[in-house]
Amino acid sequence: MDFMTKQGTPENNPVDVAIIGAGPAGLTAAYLLSKKGYSVKVIEKDLKYVGGISRTVEHEGFRFDIGGHRFFSKSQEVVDLWNEILPDDFIQRPRMSRIYYEGKFYSYPLRAFEALWNLGIWRSTLCMVSYAKAKVFPNKNVKSFEDWTVNQFGYKLYSIFFKTYTEKVWGMPCDEMSADWAAQRIKGLSLWSAVIDGLKRSLGLNKKPNDGMETKTLLETFRYPRLGPGMMWDAAKAHVEAKGNDVLMGHSLKQLAQDAEGNWRVSASTDEGETIITAKHVISSAPMRELATRIHPLPQSLPEAQDLNYRDFLTVAIMVKSEDLFPDNWIYIHDDRVQVGRVQNFRSWSPEMVPDENIACVGLEYFCFENDGLWSSSDEELVELAKKEMAILNLCKPEDVVGGAVVRQEKAYPVYDDSYESNVETMRDDLESRFPTLHMVGRNGMHRYNNQDHAMMTAMLTVENIEAGTRKWNVWNVNEDAEYHEAGAEGAETIIAEEISEDRAVALQSTRDVPTRIEDVAEDKTAKRAA
Repeated sequence: MDFMTKQGTPENNPVDVAIIGAGPAGLTAAYLLSKKGYSVKVIEKDLKYVGGISRTVEHEGFRFDIGGHRFFSKSQEVVDLWNEILPDDFIQRPRMSRIYYEGKFYSYPLRAFEALWNLGIWRSTLCMVSYAKAKVFPNKNVKSFEDWTVNQFGYKLYSIFFKTYTEKVWGMPCDEMSADWAAQRIKGLSLWSAVIDGLKRSLGLNKKPNDGMETKTLLETFRYPRLGPGMMWDAAKAHVEAKGNDVLMGHSLKQLAQDAEGNWRVSASTDEGETIITAKHVISSAPMRELATRIHPLPQSLPEAQDLNYRDFLTVAIMVKSEDLFPDNWIYIHDDRVQVGRVQNFRSWSPEMVPDENIACVGLEYFCFENDGLWSSSDEELVELAKKEMAILNLCKPEDVVGGAVVRQEKAYPVYDDSYESNVETMRDDLESRFPTLHMVGRNGMHRYNNQDHAMMTAMLTVENIEAGTRKWNVWNVNEDAEYHEAGAEGAETIIAEEISEDRAVALQSTRDVPTRIEDVAEDKTAKRAA
């Protein structure tokens, strides 16, 4: 910590660490650094909300979660940090989500008799024959999402339960998406295990909680802040400011440059002009494509960064004069008659999100590209679209809708196309070799579909790297082996091998092994190239 400055030092007020973005990764880093006594400044382009995609937006007393955020992690460190930041405001909530397909609802986890009844005997038989064929004659040359998923479930089930929804989310054909996406989000879901478990449940033979299987989404309950996930990040911001550090709202990254001594000069634009921050280290959760254009001089990897793509997202929240329209936290819409991909029921997340017991509040989620037809539509047009589509789905009558609001989220999802992996690796190698004091964290900061706890873990390990003065931990190992975080027991992983101490090396359940030291990664790459 030999480079630490005293907080409040005049003359441009240099800080130890400048942080770009006040989402889960950025604020986790700011919180931990502040706690350890470092001076920190965070810049956030939003004028009002922190939390990024994990923020909670308020409209006339109604609160909207941007995407749905269950608070569950197998990393005890993440759970402990949540409890530390927000000790008194978690509630335990029942988990329920279903699939809507051809006017019928399918429970998830699967209930065998229900699925058989809904699909019909003939179609169910075709599904099982297709599944058997995929297992006997698998595709040996797996490149795309379609290849991977058909191998796992057979073409018939893939076409029913994966293709329509996935193409809505990503806006591209499944055979053009990288197989990495399927491996990262579906890995561990065994059709046979799900059928056997569903059959037992249908017969009443298995009543234990659904967290014993290795499937990604089988939790019975989850914890949730009573006023939405933004409550967590508002509290984190307050803690950072209580330590004398700053979270500068309405500040957009303009330029990032390093002087001859290795100090960073971060310029941020505001409505009033420009703010300059000097710092020893920079932690960036900005999208990699955006970061590359802001570094001066421009990096060699700029062409690869510019080739990274994103999927945008908007929520149309409508208030309906009714009791709750359905009991689920959300419903996946596998129906090509409508554009909506998923419908949230905010009261099912927390009763305190909806202030009027006589009004149901749901959020229709639309996946789009920035400036396309959906994104560019007016709020009024989008509310009308939501009303129309809810009627098509027979979920509510348009005349019962008494209010609406729209929340847009740009760059919500990093796209896993054919070239993303090589583009990310090129930019990562370029920046990390040139700038050892520039650290990329979080979902967009690493162009990886990290969940909230994965993003937090990348920040936790980065803070340790800054303390150590070297890249002690390879943060890119977080979420690397692609097991989803909702399987198993919360906080199940606590202590790793003694020689590296008890700590952060969990790097989440998503990394089976201890996070690889950066030296080991370099040796592995050298060996592979030599081979």
